Amino acid sequence: MNEGEVIGGQQPVGPKLGPGGRLLLLVSKYVAIAGGLVFVAMVVMEIVSIVGRKVFSWTVPGDVELLQMGAAFASAAFFAYCHMVRGDVKVDFFTHNLGTRKVAALDALGSLLVGLFGALIAWRTAAGALGIKEVGETSAILGFPVWIAQALMVPSFALLAIAGFYLFAKHVRIASGRAGR
Repeated sequence: MNEGEVIGGQQPVGPKLGPGGRLLLLVSKYVAIAGGLVFVAMVVMEIVSIVGRKVFSWTVPGDVELLQMGAAFASAAFFAYCHMVRGDVKVDFFTHNLGTRKVAALDALGSLLVGLFGALIAWRTAAGALGIKEVGETSAILGFPVWIAQALMVPSFALLAIAGFYLFAKHVRIASGRAGR
């Protein structure tokens, strides 16, 4: 059992979370729930559109556009929560015989990379959204400003960066032997 591990509880496997970490986990969880609800709404919309097309010769106007824009936001919403609960893909085959501090050092490196990637993708997504806003690009059928859909992904990527940096700091403390201090 790893430090802070709680089976069947809310706390993720891994370092024990402080008040800031528990808040970060909670925010990440609610953002992921929002993403899930968007996916559910898109499924309902597509069912209505498909049934309407087959039965009534009617479809939801711009359903594919809405699906693309909604899926972009919803997909981004899951990343931070996934990292906070250590749902990332790992290859424990190579590390299962290593000591806790060595595994924590590798986890710290992984979390640092996640934090850097989250910051980079948040920055570039925001820059892209501003560029699209400047040119005034809209969706073909609904005329919806595309930059808004892209900008809605930025907070989720920023949250991923924060989660990565937070867990990086926690793993560094374990790797250095200062976890109990």
